[in-house]
Amino acid sequence: MMKAAIFVEPGRIVLDDKPIPNVGPNDALIRVTTTTICGTDVHILKGEYPVARGLTIGHEPVGIIEKLGANVAGYQEGQRVIAGAICPSGYSHACLDGLHSQDGGSCRHGLKALGGWRFGNTIDGAQAEFLLVPDAMANLALVPDNLTDEQVLMCPDIMSTGFAGAESGNIKIGDSVAIFAQGPIGLCATAGAKLRGATTIIAIETVPRRMEMARQLGANFVIDYRKTEPVKEIMRITQGRGVDVAIEALGLQSTFENCLRALKPGGTLSSLGVYSEDLIIPLDAFHAGLGDNKIITSLCPGGKERMRRLMNVIESERIDLKALITHHYSLDQIEDAYELFANQSDGVLKIAITPN
Repeated sequence: MMKAAIFVEPGRIVLDDKPIPNVGPNDALIRVTTTTICGTDVHILKGEYPVARGLTIGHEPVGIIEKLGANVAGYQEGQRVIAGAICPSGYSHACLDGLHSQDGGSCRHGLKALGGWRFGNTIDGAQAEFLLVPDAMANLALVPDNLTDEQVLMCPDIMSTGFAGAESGNIKIGDSVAIFAQGPIGLCATAGAKLRGATTIIAIETVPRRMEMARQLGANFVIDYRKTEPVKEIMRITQGRGVDVAIEALGLQSTFENCLRALKPGGTLSSLGVYSEDLIIPLDAFHAGLGDNKIITSLCPGGKERMRRLMNVIESERIDLKALITHHYSLDQIEDAYELFANQSDGVLKIAITPN
């Protein structure tokens, strides 16, 4: 048996005992050494995103290979690994069409899931002592010996997602970019915009700690939306031109609209937010459909090659995300950790959770 954080019903995720998973021929069992809580887990907790009762939550694992399936080659038990929140099979229709984030093995298992997001969504997740990684050869990425768990903890989800917002927006050298909300994903989008070559990076936030972190990760301007109307300030900064790319990293109607209104004609809205209600596209902000604007969404890219590339960025010291980890809890304290994270108390950004 093992300890695991289990979804019971809306409003209740509890620590309980579950059997350690059996390992299939293409699977790997990893002993989790560090994991964390994501904003999407809070959507699950609140009942805003439906999952099965009894499911183990979490999708950001760092761990050590405990056992390998008979068909898994190229790895050894005892190696330290990460696996992305999105775990493609490597051979579904979506994956072979180049849409790795949308490959959840659905063509094999008949699952109707949110793309390739399986951990803590359609199969048991990472907030546990052990995690079963399906299609291990497509998903396990070896962690370099010189990197700590905390250095790579952001790779499975928020770093990959935030960078995807910058990549999908097709940010070019010299671009102006606005990132609405500087939670962990928005902060990674800010860092990604800088790496892509943007030279005017505008972050919108109101929490002082997050505003300061945005500056550290590359924002040239930080707008406190409680003090200044953000679209007007963006237009002032860009001399009325608007931004080339606006990244929505919160999942609200208001920030989605502000992204549209902040764009230049022909600009791109890159949406990362997880929305719990229908979105409305305002006629004026959309220029009645005549503004040559693009709206694109991104789901966290996964797979071992994506993870390898992200760890290369960290190893090369192009970015350091350790400061995003503001709190440490043991797995036994997971319910307290959810209370803190769901209420955004005590300046929390990300929580490192370690099994006992």
